[in-house]
Amino acid sequence: MAANFQDLVALMARLRSPEGCPWDREQTYATLAPMLLEEAYEAFEAVEEARAGRPANLCEELGDLLFQIVFYAQVASERGEFTIDDVAGQIHAKMVRRHPHVFGDVVVRDNEELLRNWEALKAEEKRAAGKVHEDEDASILDGVSAKAPALMEAHQLATKAARVGFDWRNVDEIFDKLHEEMDELREAIREKGEAGPDSESAQQRVREEVGDLLFAAANIARHLDAEPEAALKLTNRKFRRRFRHIERGLRARGRELGQSTIEEMEELWREAKNRNGDE
Repeated sequence: MAANFQDLVALMARLRSPEGCPWDREQTYATLAPMLLEEAYEAFEAVEEARAGRPANLCEELGDLLFQIVFYAQVASERGEFTIDDVAGQIHAKMVRRHPHVFGDVVVRDNEELLRNWEALKAEEKRAAGKVHEDEDASILDGVSAKAPALMEAHQLATKAARVGFDWRNVDEIFDKLHEEMDELREAIREKGEAGPDSESAQQRVREEVGDLLFAAANIARHLDAEPEAALKLTNRKFRRRFRHIERGLRARGRELGQSTIEEMEELWREAKNRNGDE
């Protein structure tokens, strides 16, 4: 394993060298950023395939993601900032520090206490590093990136809050909240109808209520251990599959989407649903 990793690091250094690849030499932190995000999402997608018994693609996508990390570290090394060894050393030290129940003498009773300790250790690390000052309006939610996809951000925000006890007691309570948000959204839609389509304040209220509804749904997913981003990806793929069946079915009848009725498309949708055996 060590030899393979060192070979990868050496390969990256060669690609960035004067005798290497002109494209690789041109890359910077900024130009690499979109590729890092893309590879992370592709690895995320591959996780679902692995869960379904197809792990080969996950191995490949993790390799692509690792390549991006090594790429960043090589650029940083050339800039005199840090090396891949520094990256590995920092995360190793951090994980040892945050697992005193494994590498120290701390005893935890359950996962809830473990997660509270984890958040406390993270906060202490930030204070020690000077990232948090006593006069700042610091929050445990500061660690959740506002640049993350909204559904993922909602899941992470609620998870952080739950770790310190701010949570619903059970999923039934969140279903009650979901129905409450649905009623509020209906009321906002009614108010928008009365205010007229040009009312920005009414439209803003609708947007806020839609967001509240989605946030409640994300929390239901969290309580059921169904990561919402992955769950929605599954539904997106299912929708793609079924809608493609509609398109094929219409073409087989010599018709196009714009020429068909909703009844025809619903018939093909149900056919796709029954054929694939999914809900």
